Amino acid sequence: MVRVQRNPGDAMRDSSKTKLETISTATLTTVLFKRGLRNTFIAGVRRINKSAAKNMVGPAYTLRYIPAREDLDHLGVFEDRGHPQRKGVEECPPGHVFVIDSRRNASAASAGNILITRLWKRGAAGIVTDGGFRDTPEIEVMPFPAYHAQPSAPTNLIKHHAVDLNVPIACGEVPVFPGDIMVGDGEGVAVIPANIADAVADEAFEQTVFEDFVQEKVNEGRGIFGLYPPGPEAREEFAQWRAAHKR
Repeated sequence: MVRVQRNPGDAMRDSSKTKLETISTATLTTVLFKRGLRNTFIAGVRRINKSAAKNMVGPAYTLRYIPAREDLDHLGVFEDRGHPQRKGVEECPPGHVFVIDSRRNASAASAGNILITRLWKRGAAGIVTDGGFRDTPEIEVMPFPAYHAQPSAPTNLIKHHAVDLNVPIACGEVPVFPGDIMVGDGEGVAVIPANIADAVADEAFEQTVFEDFVQEKVNEGRGIFGLYPPGPEAREEFAQWRAAHKR
């Protein structure tokens, strides 16, 4: 298996992380679409713990599941410290998002409260699966971003066999490479290729400021023609609005 390692020189700027913490996945996917990237939103996942002031933002650290096999997947496997699920929880770097390829199968849990608590205490930025988590009532009150498709009480071993860590995966039919920047808000999770994360953050921030202006004008009863997208008069009005609001 070829492992894709993120180049340390590609590290996202701190200022980009700060911007991404305030930008919607709707805006991000539009900016990515302008760059030719159409498949960047992980379909069908929702945040369990909804009371968050900021977005989940961090590089991806990945785990890949394949279908379970009865002679290999039994409770005794968790005694092996090299088991990819358990090893991954203990090795996911602080600030990263643990992303799990569960083949969009939520009939057994991808993880549960104990492992997710461990990730939180180790300083991870969040966790995402295209399957399901167990112990969701406990996860719901944690101050830690957790995204899944639906609750799932059965243990992962019933349906999932953990095979590899920090390799390219699919999550919700979206390709996720180790180091890609994961951004989660109340709508879902977007995936930004690591090498363009700074540029996307800058462009999306500018778009967000403009759309805040547009939203204010629409709330005042303004029509969208000539405003969204802007004509010359709206561009000038936006420049004045931005200066007045120090944005």
